[in-house]
Amino acid sequence: MLKPFHYAFPVKDIASTRRFYRDLLGCVEGRSTETWVDFDFFGNQISAHIAAQMPPLVAHGHVDGIEVPIPHFGAIVDWDDFDHLAKKLESAGIEFVITPRIRFVGQPGEQATMFLCDFSGNPLEFKAFRHPENVFAA
Repeated sequence: MLKPFHYAFPVKDIASTRRFYRDLLGCVEGRSTETWVDFDFFGNQISAHIAAQMPPLVAHGHVDGIEVPIPHFGAIVDWDDFDHLAKKLESAGIEFVITPRIRFVGQPGEQATMFLCDFSGNPLEFKAFRHPENVFAA
C-alpha cells in the first residue's frame, strides 16, 4: 500500500491558491495561516507557502517525444475520472501546457496525461494509468 506524501511549494498568494486547489480542483483545505495553507491533494498533503519570489522553471524533460516542465508535481487519478477532470479544467478556462493525451499506447505504462499550471505558475501533471497495477512497471 502506498503511503501519502507531503509536499511544500511556493505560491504568489493564498487567495488565488485557494481558488485553484480548493474551488477548482475540489481539494479539502486543512490548516492554514496568513502565509501558508494545507490541502488534501488526492489523498496527499500539500502545503502552499507564500514566496517573496517564484522560482523560474529551469529545465524541460523529454518524455515520449514531448518536452515536460521540470520540476512539476501532480496526482494519479482513476482512468474513468481523467476525462472528467480534463473537461472541468478546460471549462474553467485553464490553458494546458500539454493538452490531455494518451501516451505509451499498448505498453504496460499506457497512461492519459495532461500538464497545466496553477495560478502561481507551478506546473502540475495529472495522469491516469489504463492498468493501475503497472504504475511502476518497467
